[in-house]
Amino acid sequence: MATAGWHEVNLAAMQHRPFKRAILLCVSGLSPQIVTETLYALAAAPARRLRFVPDEVHLITTQEGAERARLSLLSDRPGWFHRLRADYQLPAIRFDDSTIHVLHDAEGRPLDDIRNEADNLLAADQIAERVRQLTADPSSVLHVSLAGGRKTMGYYLGYALSLWGREQDRLSHVLVDAPYESSWAFFYPTPYENVVESRPGGALVDCREARVTLAEIPFVRLRHGLPQDLLQGHAQFAQAVQAAQANLGPPLLRIGIDPLWISAGGKPLTLTPADAAFLLWFARRAAAGDSGLSRPSQALPDADYGQAYLTEYDRIKGRNAPVDKRYRQGMSQADFDERKSRVNKAVRAALGMQAAPYLIVGQGGRPQRFGLKLAANAIRIEES
Repeated sequence: MATAGWHEVNLAAMQHRPFKRAILLCVSGLSPQIVTETLYALAAAPARRLRFVPDEVHLITTQEGAERARLSLLSDRPGWFHRLRADYQLPAIRFDDSTIHVLHDAEGRPLDDIRNEADNLLAADQIAERVRQLTADPSSVLHVSLAGGRKTMGYYLGYALSLWGREQDRLSHVLVDAPYESSWAFFYPTPYENVVESRPGGALVDCREARVTLAEIPFVRLRHGLPQDLLQGHAQFAQAVQAAQANLGPPLLRIGIDPLWISAGGKPLTLTPADAAFLLWFARRAAAGDSGLSRPSQALPDADYGQAYLTEYDRIKGRNAPVDKRYRQGMSQADFDERKSRVNKAVRAALGMQAAPYLIVGQGGRPQRFGLKLAANAIRIEES
């Protein structure tokens, strides 16, 4: 009898977090054997210390790959997926037409193969979206095998797991000894004699003697750097890569004045002209190497602050009677705190965990001074 699933026996490593749904995700081309070989290595191989018995198996493949998987794995005969479960007394595992995901072209037609650049881009987005969906449930654990399909499919699958994968998720590649790896009739090591040809017209070999091993592959988890729309909405592979790359690069704040636009770490930042003027004021000071600013006195608005702020606002918006009237007599402490709070709130909403370099924060001193922590060379102000 198989032992408990990986999500049950490895609780100590995961601080006893309950995983209610264990998922195996594979890609395949014309060799559906990858599903049974991987499932055997995870759930039935004698040498496996921590076994992973999935609740469901998902397969991403082409139209022909899907048909081969149905006929060889899910049919009444030979039905190798069902035979594997029976041979090793595995519990019920959901794997059927609804968990076989066929790649499709831009018009929604099933792909027979991935032949050109357009097919590759579509496959990347569809693989990324499947990984995003399967990692959206915090109570699930996902094991991804990249051993099957074209090399690009494996690459996209592994990279997608790096982008969306969580602490509990795992990546692996299954290895099959020669001569079994080249046999169309080999699906997993059977616990009884099962003689097949190593290749058409080749030597006879006994599946009982085959060795299948699983190589776990470490991967870098970049999920924390993705914006919420890529975690919760439809995933685009190239967009996610770009977002992750921006978070790995050095901080850079760019502000265009005419017309107004702001980019923080490569991501657009939307502010009202009034709030943008406040950020521009602090950005210009940081770019010039000036120190931070203390809050105005609670008793008296600061006339210099009001004039400096209006100068930046006029550059962005031009003269504006209500704004000019509000700050003409100076900037009050309440005005200062309100603008700082609004700017920081917008930055956090847009950048999440990557917001820190772009926040207007305390820099020490008595009285406390506030400013951007960005270096002067990390700020670009484009007047036109």
